[in-house]
Amino acid sequence: MLKPENSCLVVVDVQGKLATLMYNHEILFKNIQILIKSCKIMSIPILWCQQQPKALGSTVLEIANLLTDNQPINKTSFSCCGCEEFTGKLNSISRSQILLCGIEAHVCIYQTAVDLMKAGKEVHLITDAVSSRTAENKQLAIERLKTEGVKLSSAEMAIFELMKTADYPQFKQIAMLVK
Repeated sequence: MLKPENSCLVVVDVQGKLATLMYNHEILFKNIQILIKSCKIMSIPILWCQQQPKALGSTVLEIANLLTDNQPINKTSFSCCGCEEFTGKLNSISRSQILLCGIEAHVCIYQTAVDLMKAGKEVHLITDAVSSRTAENKQLAIERLKTEGVKLSSAEMAIFELMKTADYPQFKQIAMLVK
């Protein structure tokens, strides 16, 4: 089970025009926003990556505007773990459970998840907060990651798992995000 004190949210490459070409991008953006807001309320650290922003553009404003207290980690490797800045920051926060969201599911998300598991992390793929340009590539990535041992979740499932109970101090505030 997810625990706030063990968790970290990793937001991957939700950038420029490419982000708007994702399968069901409106739902993707909405669920990533809910995850970010909920993690901030629960004081869960957030790492935010961008793939070659000079070429692909910056993170879409809907997401970037929620991350103004974070600095993006710019990378060239498809896996976030191929970037020393990312692995350094991840190691410095000492979190073993990774909530993974972003694009593209079959490229950067897939490779990041596999590398995180190789590094001993428990990866929770937030399936309604990842996408690819095609539904087929998104589904293939989810199926393949499931066989590799990644835990599958949805934004709402993960958030309520983190809270555990309606007695959670910020339960009402967080529950309003998913309504």
